[in-house]
Amino acid sequence: MATYSSNDFRPGLKIMFEGEPFAIEDSVFVKPGKGQAFARVKMRRLLTGSRVEKTFKSTDSCEGADVVDTNMTYLYNDGEFYHFMHPETFEQHGVEAKTVSEASKWLQDNAECIVTLWDGRPIAVQPPNFIEAEVIETDPGLKGDTAGTGGKPATLSTGAVVKVPLFVQIGEIVRCDTRSGEYVSRVK
Repeated sequence: MATYSSNDFRPGLKIMFEGEPFAIEDSVFVKPGKGQAFARVKMRRLLTGSRVEKTFKSTDSCEGADVVDTNMTYLYNDGEFYHFMHPETFEQHGVEAKTVSEASKWLQDNAECIVTLWDGRPIAVQPPNFIEAEVIETDPGLKGDTAGTGGKPATLSTGAVVKVPLFVQIGEIVRCDTRSGEYVSRVK
């Protein structure tokens, strides 16, 4: 695998650090007036999802992580594992519920997801950027009820709770951004 110098670190780069794969989320290269240059890096541990801040000297380097992002189709959840299938090879992977964690509230049957594999083992799941889901529970929007922010919480058929405008009713299909967890639009 390729070796990356600390001044090559960019958001999205996946590296091996302390024997585990990490994804770099932010990197700032600093050249102080006195002393050696360094990179201040924020990265996420791919195995657990925890975030770490680390300072690397300009002479430090890390090996690239041997991880593969694969498009897979979500099939079903049996309570313990979420099952995904590769669309071309039809190979199935069972991903532990703790690995899926936050992504689980955005999963719909047959949704195309990105599953990150490390040594053939799934370590992360990224749902599609946008989903369309039915509103199954929300308060009725009363006319003139705009004293606050003009939004109300709504529970979707996937289990996610998003803030929607007052005009959205139960049974309507809405489009949501899974990265930010925000309402985008109503689907006609």
